[in-house]
Amino acid sequence: MISKQYIAIMKRIFIILSVLFVSITAANSQTRNLDYFINFAVENSPLLKENDNQVLINRLDSMILRANYKPQISAGATAIYAPIIKGYGYDEVISNGGEYNTLLIFNQIIPFKNNLRAQSNTYNLESQSIKNTKKIAEQDLKLAITAQYITAYSNWQDIVFNEEILELLKQEESALKQLTERSVYKQTDYLNFLVNIQQQQLSIGQLKKDFKNNVAVLNYMCGIVDTVGIQLQAPDMLLKLPLTYEATLQYDKFRIDSLKLKNSDALIDYEYQPKLSVFADAGFNSSLTYKPYKNFGASVGISLSVPVYDGNQRKKQHDKIRTSEMIRQDYQDFARRQYNQQLLQLYQQLTQTDELITQAQNVVKYTETLIEAYRKQIQTGDAGITDYILAINNYLNAKYAVTQNITNKMQIINQINYWNDEE
Repeated sequence: MISKQYIAIMKRIFIILSVLFVSITAANSQTRNLDYFINFAVENSPLLKENDNQVLINRLDSMILRANYKPQISAGATAIYAPIIKGYGYDEVISNGGEYNTLLIFNQIIPFKNNLRAQSNTYNLESQSIKNTKKIAEQDLKLAITAQYITAYSNWQDIVFNEEILELLKQEESALKQLTERSVYKQTDYLNFLVNIQQQQLSIGQLKKDFKNNVAVLNYMCGIVDTVGIQLQAPDMLLKLPLTYEATLQYDKFRIDSLKLKNSDALIDYEYQPKLSVFADAGFNSSLTYKPYKNFGASVGISLSVPVYDGNQRKKQHDKIRTSEMIRQDYQDFARRQYNQQLLQLYQQLTQTDELITQAQNVVKYTETLIEAYRKQIQTGDAGITDYILAINNYLNAKYAVTQNITNKMQIINQINYWNDEE
């Protein structure tokens, strides 16, 4: 038989474990804000890291290009033996019976005016293009992370609000039970009220499930491996000032593309410039047929190549560049119209959403007053439970409308800020 002392000890252990469990659960539930997720996503994005490395690669390619125009020095050795056997073999006048050399070779390309600069500018413009691509990719990432955060935060707000309603219903349940026992209210009315409480609990359970799933999606998008319960702070959704299209990242992409085409057009002309290089070598070069110890020496030379005629390819290449510029200009004009139209629609949606929020908030105020009046009348049995439940449901619907429209407003601001981002 279990002693009372043993039971007391077990109760104490149970209480201690319960306190520890609650403490651990509270400690694991951490508060996160929007910046936490955005910073984590930006720092860990492989795409953004790739863009940084591509810029480094372009810088190295530019250095390699410039290195090609510096003196090139190499060393080499050749040993060729051409025997004549029984009168058969290479003509000795040509082969000298063989060739043996060890040389140090020097070569220097002489670039003409602005040619090297234009070639280097190719890599510079490509780096600018990659940096712009990175900024747009970061902009897209922030847009997606913020949109998902707002969705999860909306779930969190719904949970908080519905738990407040549940607490309100539970406070009334005890009084209604007593009034029902005194036959002030029908048993069916009281059961209907209990069903409403259970329905509210069920709704909270579904909201918590949705919140957990949306946070999991948010973590997945950011590359966060974390299953700890969290709370979300309200996102600071400040509306950015509108920009001209020429100040946006999207326009900057077209601007860089235009510069790249101009540079390509200049490179065509540079390709038709004369090509000049000087070279020299020094060392041992001999056929070993006569006093080979005297065959140490050196040589210098110059090479010049001048294009004369190529079938009029130069003009055709310039025509291709002009056609590409026309295509780029068409896309830029279309993007400008889309930008203006998109912002116009978003600002209209923002105004309409603000109006809906104001209307829903007015309904919330009226239903709050009505619920408070019903609460006082229920205490005395002067109001019907069905009417009270109906008033609470109307309050829930109005409050939900406010929450949803505030969420929509934050999503609209998020999209407007995306188009007005100049970072």
